Amino acid sequence: MINVSEIAPDVYRISVFVKEINLQFNHFLIKDDEPMLYHAGMKQMFPLLLEEVSKIISPSQLRWIGFSHFEVDECGALNEWLQVAPNAQAVCSEVGAMVNMNDFAIRPAHAMADNAILNTGKHSYRFIRTPHLPHGWDAGVMYEETNGTLLCSDLFHQNGIVDAITDKDILSLHRSSLLDYEQGPLMEYSPYTSRTQKILYNLAELKPKTLATMHGSSFNGDCSQALMDLDHVMKELWGNEL
Repeated sequence: MINVSEIAPDVYRISVFVKEINLQFNHFLIKDDEPMLYHAGMKQMFPLLLEEVSKIISPSQLRWIGFSHFEVDECGALNEWLQVAPNAQAVCSEVGAMVNMNDFAIRPAHAMADNAILNTGKHSYRFIRTPHLPHGWDAGVMYEETNGTLLCSDLFHQNGIVDAITDKDILSLHRSSLLDYEQGPLMEYSPYTSRTQKILYNLAELKPKTLATMHGSSFNGDCSQALMDLDHVMKELWGNEL
């Protein structure tokens, strides 16, 4: 099951629902002078995503393939996209480029330092390092500064078939979704460290207007408050020992 929605100006959410695990996988196509696909997706989903991207732009026009951290749903099909888009580059953290992309990608990645800016034309994306949030040494998020869209990866993960975008509470479903994992192999989905609160509060200070989430509904309510409240949820679930 696949669904496409424009959740913010020029930002298209391409969502694939996998019934067997009751989870949406969301990929964000940014239509601009230098188009970007944020989340390359899994290799097995590549034909589906390619078809949907083709309905919006020619895939060969893609210039950037972005992702938060090294994981198959974030960048598993990266090389497939690089093959259909000859001018495209992966864009990721400096750590991601050094420890993963230099070996994994078929072309060198564009490595971004903390607070570096990627300009795609009408839109400018600020890269923000978030080590181990949601997970991975190489993790980071991208913030679109014109319209206030935060591409926040696995933060606010929600299970099930949900709306493409909502202004309703997403933290309750996020909390219950992660509690479902606590007795299985996906327990401790995201570590809560001594730096987690600072990272989340710094993201809140950006005052984003839209949270573009990898799994579940994107959010266009009070995003700053949601990010600060996320700290409380994560601390409750995983931070008791700090």
